Amino acid sequence: MRLNAPTQIIFVLSLIIAVLSVLMVYGIVRIPGVQAFWVLLTAFAVLALGAVFKRL
Repeated sequence: MRLNAPTQIIFVLSLIIAVLSVLMVYGIVRIPGVQAFWVLLTAFAVLALGAVFKRL
């Protein structure tokens, strides 16, 4: 499997999601029924998919 650099859009999207999870940890943002861990895991998954696929 060959890895590629994620596009800038994918990187910024995953960064925004990761910042959202940090804000959830400190209680600044509250999303009922969603834990910050799963939001952070989603950010990592978006970034990983951006590295695996060439155009995403």
